Amino acid sequence: MSDLSTTENLFLPRKNGDLFIIAGPCSAETETQVIETAKLISECSKVKVFRAGIWKPRTSPGNFEGIGEPAFDWLRKVKKETKLLTTTEAATPEHIEICLKNRDAIDIIWIGARTTANPFSVQALADALKGVNIPVLVKNPLNPDIKLWAGAIERFQKAGINNIGAIHRGFYPFENINLRNLPKWELAIEIKSLFPDIPLINDPSHIAGKREYISNIAQKALNLNFDGLMIETHINPDVALSDAKQQLTPTALNTLLQNLKFRKSTSDNTEFTDILEQYRDQIDSIDFQLIELLNKRMKITENIGKYKLQNNVGIFQLKRWLDITKTRQEFGDSLGMDVQFIKRILQLVHRESIRIQSKIMNQNKKN
Repeated sequence: MSDLSTTENLFLPRKNGDLFIIAGPCSAETETQVIETAKLISECSKVKVFRAGIWKPRTSPGNFEGIGEPAFDWLRKVKKETKLLTTTEAATPEHIEICLKNRDAIDIIWIGARTTANPFSVQALADALKGVNIPVLVKNPLNPDIKLWAGAIERFQKAGINNIGAIHRGFYPFENINLRNLPKWELAIEIKSLFPDIPLINDPSHIAGKREYISNIAQKALNLNFDGLMIETHINPDVALSDAKQQLTPTALNTLLQNLKFRKSTSDNTEFTDILEQYRDQIDSIDFQLIELLNKRMKITENIGKYKLQNNVGIFQLKRWLDITKTRQEFGDSLGMDVQFIKRILQLVHRESIRIQSKIMNQNKKN
């Protein structure tokens, strides 16, 4: 049986190759499903925590919304029959109260994406947890709003919760894509930059939406030095009552974890460190040169804005913009660069150019 005291310092900085792996079904459906899945998962030494949704906030009320409080008895059996810790989602203060009443069955609470999106809900949960020593995992909100995600983490910190982790589960796409959610890895990196001392855990299941994509997403997370993975695992995914297409069998989970390349966060090899620093010095030099060149470009943009103003000419020139994007992308392509990357850079530069010229035009209106 897992000792609750082991959760006191649960999210310590990981050692090289020592990841925090969470696995289990999307929903706790039956006692047999929960126990049998947990037993098979526990045979994989890399997994530390068994996850199962007891309450499932669903888009449609007609869908399976969880077993509720009776599932805590199943989790007690999981803890008794395996060495796994346990975690479930809480979305309301009432859920928190029930979790704490069943503290011997639950080691960790996670906050779902829908809840994180609502500061009022997050604050209510944080208030319900004041004075309680229990680890909390905070998923990113549905929309790519880094302030909401960071704000949710801060609310739990202010409530005295020191054992906090962040879960990157991707963001709702507004267009049709092959994945369920957009990874937007840059936002995960930003949350890690804002909170360098808390672990960042990737949820490849919710990003993928289909089990065939999970491995590649999990590997990219490890390549980016994430601290762990949360992977939905079901003894019979095809008959799962929720998220059937994105759940793995315990056997498939074990195969995936065995095949992943666990990257070290750094190296003690002096030669490696010296060579890496040489490369970084080169990048530092180039970055400062890029900023200097961008500054020169914006100074010229100011002159163009003033000249347009003098001649009563509008800011946006379609023919010029189309020529810039075409010629620069062609040049980038000739160098072997990704043309979409070139396009995104040009769009950012053009947006700043328009801002500068608009400021010049608006200042003239005031005068």
